[in-house]
Amino acid sequence: MSKVSVYNMEGSQVGDIELNDAVFGVEVNEHLVHMAVVSQLANKRQGTQSAKTRSEVSGGGRKPWKQKGTGHARQGSTRSPQWTGGGVVFAPKPRDYAFKLNKKEKQLALKSALTSRVQENKFIVVDEFKLDEIKTAKFAKVMSNLKVEKALVVLNENDKNVVLSAKNIPTVKTALTNTINVFDILKYDTIVIDKAAVATIEEVYA
Repeated sequence: MSKVSVYNMEGSQVGDIELNDAVFGVEVNEHLVHMAVVSQLANKRQGTQSAKTRSEVSGGGRKPWKQKGTGHARQGSTRSPQWTGGGVVFAPKPRDYAFKLNKKEKQLALKSALTSRVQENKFIVVDEFKLDEIKTAKFAKVMSNLKVEKALVVLNENDKNVVLSAKNIPTVKTALTNTINVFDILKYDTIVIDKAAVATIEEVYA
C-alpha cells in the first residue's frame, strides 16, 4: 500500500494514511481513461444541429434557363448545392452522440485516473475540511496553505460553507465521492480530498 501525508487546513502535516492499492495502486489503463473522457464529452453534446438538404429547401422547381445555347453550364434548379441559397449536400441532422462504457470499464478508468494522481504526487489528503462561514477568502487561504492553485476538492459530505466558498474561484471545483469522474480528475492539476472521502471511495471501489 502506498502511503501519503495527511495535512490540516493550515498546511501542516498531521499524519499519514495508507491508500488501498485496489483503488489507488492499479495499473494505469490509458486506453480506458481516454474512452471515459471521450464518452463523457460525447454524452454532453446536444446533437441538435440541423441544416436543410436539397429536397427540403423551398423553391427551385423551375429550370433557371434552357439546357443549351446560353453559354452557361446546364442547371436544373436554383436550389442545387452549388447555388447560394441551395441545399446542403450532407446536411447535419439531429442525432445522439452518446455511447456507454460498461460498469467495470468505468470503474477501472476512474481507478486509473486516481492512481495516476497518486503516482504524480498530486493527491493531497486533508484531515478535515470545515469552514464556519461562507467566505471565499478563507477557502482561498486554505488552498494557499496547501500550495495548490488548480484543484478538484473532493468532499465526503455536502458542506454548504465549503461548496459555496469555492464557487467563485474559477480554478477550483468541488465534488462529492459519488460525483467524481475521470474528466474532472484529469482537468484539474491536483486532487484535494478529505480523509473521510478516501475511506468512502475505498469502500465503494475496492
